[in-house]
Amino acid sequence: MKQYDAVIFDWDGTLMDSTHSIIESIQLASADVGLPVPSTMQASWIIGLSLETGLYKAVPELTAELMPDFIERYRHHFFQRDKSIKMFDGAVPMLDGLRQRAIPISVATGKSRAGLDRVLRAVELTSYFNTTRCADETQSKPDPQMLHEILWELDLRPESVLMVGDTTHDVHMAHNVGMDSLAVTYGAHDVATLEKSEPTIIVESVPEMHDWIFNRLKTQ
Repeated sequence: MKQYDAVIFDWDGTLMDSTHSIIESIQLASADVGLPVPSTMQASWIIGLSLETGLYKAVPELTAELMPDFIERYRHHFFQRDKSIKMFDGAVPMLDGLRQRAIPISVATGKSRAGLDRVLRAVELTSYFNTTRCADETQSKPDPQMLHEILWELDLRPESVLMVGDTTHDVHMAHNVGMDSLAVTYGAHDVATLEKSEPTIIVESVPEMHDWIFNRLKTQ
C-alpha cells in the first residue's frame, strides 16, 4: 500500500462548505449586471479556478468591461453569506489528527490571498497549515505551478504527497505534477465528472476521506 509524507488540500467544497454560496453569488451577480444567469452546473464547474478565469467560462457573455462590476456584485452577495459558511463536519478534527502526526498539510486554492487569509482567520485555522498557495499569486489550476511551489518550499517529492479536492481541476493539477489525488463527491463536481479525470480514489464523505488518508500515512 502506498504511503504519503504530506497532504495538500483544496479549500472551497473540500474543507469548507462554501459551494452553494459561490454558485448563488455568481447567479445573483449575473442578474445584477443584466447577463444570462448560468445554470447551477455551469457555475459549479468553475469552482477551484481563479475567479476571473472561471467567470469567463461560467458566464460567456461577460466582457472585460463588465468584469469589475460583476466582481463587485459577486463579492457583495458572497459576503452576505459569509457568516453562515462553515467547515464540513469532521474537517477540523481530521486536520488536528494530521498535525498530531506531524504530517505537513497545505492549501492550494482558487481563492485570492486576501480571501483565503480572511476565511482562515474567521475559522481560526491560520496557524494550521505549513504553507498555502492562492490563484492570484501563482498560476490557476489545473496548471501545476502552485503544487510545484509547495513541494519546493516544503522539500517534498510529488510521489510522496496526496492532493485532495472536489473538482477535476484539482485532479488534473495533481496529474500534471505526478501526484496522487483523492476526489470528494460532496463538493462542486459530481461523481461522473470526477471519474473522467481519473483520480487515485473517490470518496463520498469527510469520515471516508479521513480513514483513507490515515491508513496511508507514513510512520514518522
